[in-house]
Amino acid sequence: MSRPHRLPPTLVQQEPAMPTNAFQIPPLAVRSRQRACWLAWHGSVLGLGLAAALFASPALAQAAAQTPASNRQVPTVQAGTPADTPMSEREQATAALVHVGSKTCAMGRSVRIEADAQEPGFFHLSTERQRYRLRPVETSTGAIRLEDRAQGVVWLQLANKSILLNQRQGRRLLDDCANAVQQAVAAAMQRNPGPSLFDVAQRPPAN
Repeated sequence: MSRPHRLPPTLVQQEPAMPTNAFQIPPLAVRSRQRACWLAWHGSVLGLGLAAALFASPALAQAAAQTPASNRQVPTVQAGTPADTPMSEREQATAALVHVGSKTCAMGRSVRIEADAQEPGFFHLSTERQRYRLRPVETSTGAIRLEDRAQGVVWLQLANKSILLNQRQGRRLLDDCANAVQQAVAAAMQRNPGPSLFDVAQRPPAN
């Protein structure tokens, strides 16, 4: 039997040795890739945060809308009242003209006004349901005006009647309130009504 023919060692083709650093990435490329990965991760986290905020905003708004008004803390601003300032001489003179005592009003209502014994010039006005603390306020018309600025209430005393107003609501709380003096004036005005504007306009000028 013949032996297989072997090539001499010098004729055997040997594969070239692979350098040890053939697949090593340069340090600069490694840092660039790490930075790119970090930026991509940071961007994804930021995007998730924005998406969560967008989805949460309507839910928070709806929850706030459903919260009872009684549970919300609303800051209040206390406006200055006439009671914070000293009473002027004209206001003291107005206080001396206020009718105190009980008065009958329209629709079977009644009201009572009394002077404050502790602070001269102030008054307490009582109705069937409420109680107010009033003080005089100067007016340009000469009408006697008392105010409870804390509750937004005004008491107007005219010659023939008195009126209780709520300035905040823009309505009359009591009307045609009068004592004996005011009732006499109202009766006199009905017996001798003043001239109307039409009569005054049609009246010939005096020579």
